[in-house]
Amino acid sequence: MTHGKGRGHGPSLRELLRVPAGGRVRLGTYDPSATPAGPPDKAAGRAAAAELAEPLAGLQERLYAAATAGDRRRLLLVLQGMDTSGKGGTVKHAAAPFNPAGCRIRAFKAPTPEEREHPFLWRVEKALPRPGEIGIFDRSHYEDVLVARVHALVPRDTLERRYGEINAFERSLAEDGVTLVKVFLHIGFEEQRERLLRRLDRPDKRWKFDPGDIEERALWPAYQEAYERVLERCSTDAAPWYLVPADHKWYRDWAVGRLLLEHLEEMDPRYPPATFDVGACRARLIAG
Repeated sequence: MTHGKGRGHGPSLRELLRVPAGGRVRLGTYDPSATPAGPPDKAAGRAAAAELAEPLAGLQERLYAAATAGDRRRLLLVLQGMDTSGKGGTVKHAAAPFNPAGCRIRAFKAPTPEEREHPFLWRVEKALPRPGEIGIFDRSHYEDVLVARVHALVPRDTLERRYGEINAFERSLAEDGVTLVKVFLHIGFEEQRERLLRRLDRPDKRWKFDPGDIEERALWPAYQEAYERVLERCSTDAAPWYLVPADHKWYRDWAVGRLLLEHLEEMDPRYPPATFDVGACRARLIAG
């Protein structure tokens, strides 16, 4: 992956942002304000992101249509990142081009009492996209190896087993036709401070602020280490992680949209052929 400030459109953003399987990850070596292969500035970035809407919408329609003929394929966008990294904003921009009828969005909060009674993947399985759909997760099953690690919510041996369970789960999804696009939104420590301050300064943003965010911010080093372990242990050939620098919101939105487009283009869903006599039906309508 490129660590610096790239310019120009490369042939594949996936190649630039992908976290290599089995590689060692040190988040301190990645610049959260970088714009690898991105547009040159904010205005160009917003324009480029807007240009993705039409091809994304067309590919979603083809994916949905293909499912009516038995195609089991679907796509799942998984978003993870520190508080204020922009998961909610990314969901809004990523989902905008899609027909809501074929887009399933789920924001994962702290587990409910019912969810705690089941294995940690239970609630995720219930929220998966169906064939032909595009799913978007705001947080995900990775909370069970992130928050659980930082706050020592489970024994360490349980935590270690979960990495393997996640990899096996995601491999089974891939084998069943799910294309996973796992994105870590990487913001800087100072950028997070500025975003939290803006929430306090703006009355229309204060509802997003929780005094507990300050305590969580104090755990920044522990969270960075937890994310490093996730990226090292769970970026696989079947379900790689993509690290998106997220200090610039315009770049974040463009990059995630571009990643979705590249994956959908590779899937190349097709409209199913008619299962009836088109000419005969047309003749009947004209005659009637």
